[in-house]
Amino acid sequence: MDAAAARKTILIVDDDTKNRSYLETVLEAEGYATLEAASGEAAMDLVSRRKPDLILLDAMMPGLDGFQVAARLKAAAETKAIPIIMVTSLDDRGSRLKALRSGVEEFLTKPVDRSELWVRVRNLLRLKEYGDFLSAYSRTLERQVEHRTQQLLESHFDTIFTIVRAAEFRDEETGAHVKRIAVYCKELSQFLGMDPEFTDTIYYASPLHDVGKIGIPDNILLKPAKHTPEEWEIMKTHAVLGAKILGAGTSPSPFTRMGAEIALNHHERWDGSGYPGGLAGEAIPLAARIMGICDVYDALRSTRPYKPSFPHERAMSIITEGDGRTVPGHFDPEILDAFAKISGRFAEIYSSLSD
Repeated sequence: MDAAAARKTILIVDDDTKNRSYLETVLEAEGYATLEAASGEAAMDLVSRRKPDLILLDAMMPGLDGFQVAARLKAAAETKAIPIIMVTSLDDRGSRLKALRSGVEEFLTKPVDRSELWVRVRNLLRLKEYGDFLSAYSRTLERQVEHRTQQLLESHFDTIFTIVRAAEFRDEETGAHVKRIAVYCKELSQFLGMDPEFTDTIYYASPLHDVGKIGIPDNILLKPAKHTPEEWEIMKTHAVLGAKILGAGTSPSPFTRMGAEIALNHHERWDGSGYPGGLAGEAIPLAARIMGICDVYDALRSTRPYKPSFPHERAMSIITEGDGRTVPGHFDPEILDAFAKISGRFAEIYSSLSD
């Protein structure tokens, strides 16, 4: 008896009791476990509950015949890998082609020869075992890749916050601000229907939006009063500086490339009144348009040397209705509409990630 065979289960499907009994006797003598089904319908039900390692399937049966059973099993993801040997008295070319089209791997002609049965069963089970090994190995590799990818993403995020903390020492914005920005951008992107790759990338890229403030002189960056026109022009250069620090979109990292795109363009406005390029409408990269409204919301909610913290309702009123300085026309209308619809989620994020 083959020790490996004892672990394999073979389903015998035949409407003839004598045929099932014969096949059962032959297979069990070789150490295989067997299951039996007297019809195609019974076979489908049994396979849904217990997955055999191989199926011996009679071609001609009342109700669901062997061709139909094979086609259904091969069409289902959970059963398509089960090898099928069709047992048939039909030996014409048309029947064999029909069986192949339904997905069977092998044929046995009635009356079944014992030696031929053993060889066909053994070979198909070996192939299935190898296929199962490859599938398991592939799943293991996928899990390892996912784990390593997650480690790299976490390392990337740590690097981002290291860079951002360098800017924080020179600015009033805090770690909580950049964490909120990341979550805002991801939530809004998901609501807009962006794919997972985009939403994950903007989550890791958006905290870099103001990294260019590292290059702004302290007397301007930290000034509590209103900037002079000359100081404001210097302050606005942080957008270009940020893009340069991040490689101006030339980095091999998708997170840093999007970070540079956001850093350069997140102060552009839909109506063309923003900076540094005066871009308008869809000329502004999507990630920057999303970032822009998230940044304005968080700035309104946060305390600054030159302004108090506004409650959620006041921030929403300013963004959706305007206050003279900020107007709805600054934002992509579709993004503004989505933002308004999930504004409650923004309030929750601000509360949960407060300083």
